[in-house]
Formats: sequence, structure tokens, C-alpha cells
Amino acid sequence: MTISSADRRLRVLHVEDSELDHQLILAQLRRAGLNLDVLRVDTLAEVTRCLNEPWDAIISDYNLPGFSGLVVLDMLKESRRVVPFVLVSGEIGEDTAVAAMRTGASDYLLKNNLARLAPALMHAIEASETQRARQESERELLKSKQRLHELAGHLQTSVEMERAAIAREIHDDVGGSLTALKFDLAWMARHAQDAAVLQRVQSALETVSNAIEASQRIMHNLRPAILEQGLVAAVQWMSMRFERRTGIITSMRTSHEQIQLPPGVPLVAYRTAQEALTNVSKHANATKVDIELSVDSGVLTLEVSDNGQGLSPADLAKARSFGIRGLHERAATVGGWVDLSSNSRGTSLILSVPLEAGGALLDDEEASHVTHDPSAWGSA
Repeated sequence: MTISSADRRLRVLHVEDSELDHQLILAQLRRAGLNLDVLRVDTLAEVTRCLNEPWDAIISDYNLPGFSGLVVLDMLKESRRVVPFVLVSGEIGEDTAVAAMRTGASDYLLKNNLARLAPALMHAIEASETQRARQESERELLKSKQRLHELAGHLQTSVEMERAAIAREIHDDVGGSLTALKFDLAWMARHAQDAAVLQRVQSALETVSNAIEASQRIMHNLRPAILEQGLVAAVQWMSMRFERRTGIITSMRTSHEQIQLPPGVPLVAYRTAQEALTNVSKHANATKVDIELSVDSGVLTLEVSDNGQGLSPADLAKARSFGIRGLHERAATVGGWVDLSSNSRGTSLILSVPLEAGGALLDDEEASHVTHDPSAWGSA
């Protein structure tokens, strides 16, 4: 962007105790074609009052009655306003000039060489406007990221609530109907006289029993009621079930038998372990999985590692790696994060969640009275 007199009228604060020097600088700037409104002040009280007003630039002498231009620059920095600051002095040492530039001055000039003042001022204004635009863009980007983070958290909560609702319907409707049907078939099996009918009834009973087991498995996946027993018990149950289903040797270690956690954290940890084990069964070709759950220095850590073939950088960078992205977003909803590392010897996924004061460890007596917040995974 190029600033010219046709663009706008520039408001400049001039900190200068000499009226003659003020007029010389003003004439130099107007000779360069700048359209200006300039206010001269020469006391610290006036500077303090004027810094709250909007300025396009500040030009300051170095030697002033009772203070210096560097004091004005420090006051400008404390106000956290992005305003270009040009230091102009009759004599200024190199060390002072370097200190001013390090502190945040846009430029410095000597009063006996004002030919460079207008270009320096214009450049400083353009640079500050670019900086303000960049800061505004960064603020907007931060707001956008925050909104996306809140949306991701809302979607995660909505998904869990929908899962809980579906699990209740399966339990109440499908599970109830299948159980009633099983009772009827059992009655028929007891009273059937014909061998062929009895064989068909027994086959139907087996089918219904399989359907009941399938509905229970689906309910567990949708709404992990096992979490009512605590995160440690839930992860232990999941690891044993995973080993039984896949044949992959699965070991689980924990630092404490009971861990009281803030609402939401148990479900995040459970879902993270569930997603990690699902990925192991689908992609890793592993023969062993280690799960470690611990609390140390106020941080909950869940690590799931395997001895499989690992993930390539290309796999991790896939545009549609929504499973991994979902883990990051889910962890962020409780202030945690996920670290994923992989090589030819296997893959390790670590969930870390800093705990608040409520995330304390329980002794055996306290553990017997733990009541978990069901809202963490959806109310029954």
C-alpha cells in the first residue's frame, strides 16, 4: 500500500519542546506532499493524555525537559498499541539509536538531515498497518479455530448422546422383544412333541441367543456402561475382550486400581483406547499390544502400543485421516492432547490429560463409595 496526500489525512503526534524545530519538521513533511494534522506536545503529562487518542504516527525528539524520547517509546509499548514511532534528535549516539530500535522504534533521524523523514514516516506507517492487519488476521484465525474446536466438542457430545439414545432403544425395544421371543421359544421347546418341530425350535433359540449377544455387544459399543465401574475396570475389560476376539496378546498395566476423574475424561480415555485397538486389529498386523494407564504429577496418561508394521509418514498425512484427527479433537474437549509415533517396530499412541483438583487418586475405602457422573457418557 502506498500512502499519498490523496489517500487520507494523517494524524501525527509530535513530541518536541522547540517550536522552531516543530515548524521545520512540519514544513519538511508538507513539502513531501503529505496531508497532515499534527499536534505538538512537550510535557510528559500531555504525552500520557494524548497516547489514548488514535494516531497514525508519533515523531519524538530525544532530549526533552525532564524526560527522553525513549520514555515516550516505553509508554507506547506499555499501551500495547501498534503506532509507528520515529525518533528525531539533534544529536544521538549510536548506542542510543540501537537501543531505540531494539525497544521498538520504527526509525531514527538527525535533525540536520530531515530529507529522509517523509519516506521514513511513510514506510513506518505502511509497516504498522501491515502489522495491524496481520494481528487482526491472527485474531480472526484464533477465533475461527476456537469456534471449530467448540463445534467439534459439541459434535462429540451430540454423537455420544445419540449413541446413548440408540443403546437405550436397543435395550428397551430390541432386547426386550428378543428376550420375550426366547421365552416363547423355550416354552415351545418344552411342549413340542414332533422331533422336526423341536429341531427347528432349538435352531430358532440358538439364533435368538446370538441376536441377544449381538445386541448386547452393540449396546456396549454405543454406550460403555462398564465405565460405571471406573476407567481402570473398563480398560481392563476392553483389553480382555479384544484379546479374546482377535487372538492378539494384550497386557494392561495401571498405576492405581481406582482413579477419580473429572466428568468427561473417562469417556475420552475409553474411546481413545477403543479407537487405538480398532486400528491395531485393522491395520497393524501385530501379535502383541501393551496398554498402560497411569496418573503422575496431576496428568492422566493412557498409552497403547503394539509391535506391528507401523504407519508411514504418508499414512499419517492422509487428507482423510479422520480417525486420528477425531482423537485429537476428542482429547481437546477435556484439555488433553494425543501423541502418535510409529516406526517399523510398531506404533505408540499416548493420550495425556492434565487433571484439575478433582482428579485425585482414591484409597481402597474411598474407592468403594465412588459415584461416576453418568453425564460423562450420556444419561441412562
